[in-house]
Amino acid sequence: MGEETSLKKITAHCKEYGFIFPSSEIYDGLAATYDYGPWGVLLKQNIRDFWWKSMVQLHENIVGIDAAIFMHPTTWKASGHVDAFHDPLIDNKDSKKRYRADQLVEMHIEKLQQKIEREVQKARKRFKEAFDEDKFRSESPRVQKYQDEIQQIRQRLHTALQNQDWKDLHALILELEIADPVSGSRNWTEVRQFNLMFSTQLSNIADERGTLYLRPETAQGIFVNFSNVLKTTRQKLPFGIAQVGKAFRNEIVARQFIFRMREFEQMEMQFFVHPGTEMQWFEHWKEERMRWHQVLGFPAEDLQFHTHENLAHYANAAVDIEYRFPFGFKEIEGIHSRTDFDLKQHEQHSGKKLRYYDPDRQEHVLPYVIETSIGLDRTFLAVLSHAYTEETVPDAEGKPTPRTVLKLPAPLAPIKCAILPLVRTDERLTRIAHALFDELKLYTQCHYEEKDTIGRRYRRQDAIGTPYCITVDFQTIEDHTVTIRHRDTLQQERIPLDQVRSAILQKTELQTLLSDFYQHLQDLPAVP
Repeated sequence: MGEETSLKKITAHCKEYGFIFPSSEIYDGLAATYDYGPWGVLLKQNIRDFWWKSMVQLHENIVGIDAAIFMHPTTWKASGHVDAFHDPLIDNKDSKKRYRADQLVEMHIEKLQQKIEREVQKARKRFKEAFDEDKFRSESPRVQKYQDEIQQIRQRLHTALQNQDWKDLHALILELEIADPVSGSRNWTEVRQFNLMFSTQLSNIADERGTLYLRPETAQGIFVNFSNVLKTTRQKLPFGIAQVGKAFRNEIVARQFIFRMREFEQMEMQFFVHPGTEMQWFEHWKEERMRWHQVLGFPAEDLQFHTHENLAHYANAAVDIEYRFPFGFKEIEGIHSRTDFDLKQHEQHSGKKLRYYDPDRQEHVLPYVIETSIGLDRTFLAVLSHAYTEETVPDAEGKPTPRTVLKLPAPLAPIKCAILPLVRTDERLTRIAHALFDELKLYTQCHYEEKDTIGRRYRRQDAIGTPYCITVDFQTIEDHTVTIRHRDTLQQERIPLDQVRSAILQKTELQTLLSDFYQHLQDLPAVP
């Protein structure tokens, strides 16, 4: 399945089965905004709950807050967003399309990397068992040529972005003969800056003093509440503050479904540490966060670290965890060593001290910060992309038949089990099925359905990722047993009615994922 075809199928599946709808669709929609439907909102909530419990519940030194979306305007001056939160944009004069200039260069680099991989694949076919990939990559003149070119381009891009040298970035695009991905035209405008923050007005004041911003990140709400949390929770360094919430960015080039939107949700944790220990904690959180993603079921080959060469103004180290989406490896989470930049800036702009008093050292400390920031919507898309499966399975008569199924981890599935009376015309079956539904709904998210044949109902539940279907049939009337059908294996087993609740909860509670992740935490080396 091609990458674009795969994303299109996932997008269509989301709409058809109630996961994600285009926002304001009856008015022809609004670009880069989406609404989560009945099953999407449940899946999103389950991912959010797993992150929160993994971060707050499993760590005795991490607490949570929920800060307001609107913050005092000076917050964004102190954080650097007013002066530095810009994207370099460029327009194609022929197609009238607008792009981020740095991403056009990155796309060119990706093409060079693809050329290297094609050279490797050709050599592997030619030499077969005798092929030494490491030796070939280090000695092949053609591969070396591409690698040198990539290094030179990256260095020039890094320098241009760091110095905000938009003329040289424009010159680089022209020298590389980068064409518009849509039209193939190379007729570009100059590169210029564009601030990504949405602004609005406070009350009826229509001047600069009344300007408020929709927050472009949730982190600043944590920093300005540092002293409040410290006083009320009596935490000691190192400790963390976690938050889940909406953020807003005026993305000009929003694309790839819900991967890049103007309104999105972040799950962030700021971990405060003693200065000088930040790199040890940076390495720790890299490993811990990678293991969290692996517990979601992502294969190791679909996850990778990407180290930043062009660091943000607040960071002394940064790495992304990238997932292999249908459109390639892209960032799903960032881990950053933010130094003491944020607390220091807010101290200077507010005039309030944001210090931690260390009773052992008997001194006030301005902590350093390690940030983990994960996109909830991107995680949703990653989970859905990994789960989306098209396969051929035998039908009731043993004949091969295609089905589309979401093989979601059972604790994340929107619906944990579906209660299905074999036929809806027999009141004895529907009465038992309703009673079972009424019992289970007190403990987990379940679904009752009696319309259509049992086979069609199975397929609908497969398509929304329901791990277990419970069928109430005529044998149930005789011996009080039901059939449990397993989504992934299609196996069916009969169990007594009074054992259904324990059987379902044992396999679908979020605690099963948390327990798995907790075991991973025990394996991590302690930070000195």
